[in-house]
Amino acid sequence: MQQSKPLTLRRNFSWTFIGNAVYAACQWGMLVVLAKLGSPEMVGQFTLGLAVTAPVLMFTNLQLRAVQATDARKEYLFSDYLALRLSGTGLALVVIAVITLKAGYRWETSLVIFLLGLAKAFESISDVFYGLIQQHERMDRIAISLMIKGPLSLLLLGMGVYLSGSILWGALGLVFAWALVLVGYDIRNGVLILNQMPQPRWHFVTLKKLVWLSLPLGFVMMLISLNTNIPRYFIEKYLGERELGLFAALAYLMVAGGMVVSALGESASPRLAKYYAAGNSIAFRTLQFKLVGIAALLGGVGVLVAVVAGRQILTLLYRPEYANHTDLFVWLMVVAGIAYISSFLGYGITAARYFRIQMPLFAAVVITSAIACLWLLPKFGLLGAVIALLVGAIVQVIISSGVVLYAIHRLDKCQPRTQDL
Repeated sequence: MQQSKPLTLRRNFSWTFIGNAVYAACQWGMLVVLAKLGSPEMVGQFTLGLAVTAPVLMFTNLQLRAVQATDARKEYLFSDYLALRLSGTGLALVVIAVITLKAGYRWETSLVIFLLGLAKAFESISDVFYGLIQQHERMDRIAISLMIKGPLSLLLLGMGVYLSGSILWGALGLVFAWALVLVGYDIRNGVLILNQMPQPRWHFVTLKKLVWLSLPLGFVMMLISLNTNIPRYFIEKYLGERELGLFAALAYLMVAGGMVVSALGESASPRLAKYYAAGNSIAFRTLQFKLVGIAALLGGVGVLVAVVAGRQILTLLYRPEYANHTDLFVWLMVVAGIAYISSFLGYGITAARYFRIQMPLFAAVVITSAIACLWLLPKFGLLGAVIALLVGAIVQVIISSGVVLYAIHRLDKCQPRTQDL
């Protein structure tokens, strides 16, 4: 089928970068809208909602998109992935509802959390269709979906906040936007690739095997999300929603280089997986090291920009009160550079199908970050949260580098691989 013919790596990267750039810019635009139309407290509510819902959905998603994209031997059908994602998303909504009822947040904050969880549930179902598209190396379709979803999300959230003066109606706008894109575009792409309407296949034995395969990645994604959000939990607890809003606005600028990392990583993952499955050590190693080099370059540029023009950037994008934290911005860019390297190493580890080793890896990172936050944040405030992120990022790079080098070493020696490492 001509429409499903794979694109080249360069074209896939170009499409993915454009799509991710538009979507990330719109997500950042949401924070800008909340900062301009509302207050740091409103930004804090929004950020807390994402921080509470993300780990739950990351776990129940089981990183099926990565499993699909690197399933070079076609071990599972799309209908299996779809059935598992629907089950996991339903479970996630139940867990999020329980959290919002039991956590003791203000009623408005609890409702914002649940609405953001509902919006991200629709996003999770879109994500499993993205995995199908990525497996066929047609990143243009994912990019178009993101370029529709990003502006529509920004528009509806902005309208909701502007007309009501409340984050609640903005969150409801996100629910509508992400549901509309799923039904109106993403499912249609699944039909084009499969030549039929996608249907979940409820085959217990197969789903059990798929859960067992992907469960480590579910834990890994939950741990990654926790590592990102642990400072936010501590900030909300010790400093309040206002300081959380300030921190979140500064931290989101780390996404600028992350767009390149995500675009390259997602585009390169299927190829890395094919190189590793074919035993092509030279090609795998060369591509992996190139990606790490790009990450280091991006990180260096980010730090330089923050040092030279950090105050001006924060004043222009947000408000003068945000520019009072330029020193935090510089340190966050240092963290970003190290995180970019970790991300590319993570793509290599997943492409090599080394799933289980990622659980202790990220558990170590999360424990390190949590201890650092507990120790540093009460003493140093927001700076302590940034230092905790830095410590966690360094630990992640060190361990991830060891796993990638081990995978390459095994490939060089042509020893049988195992997914149970």
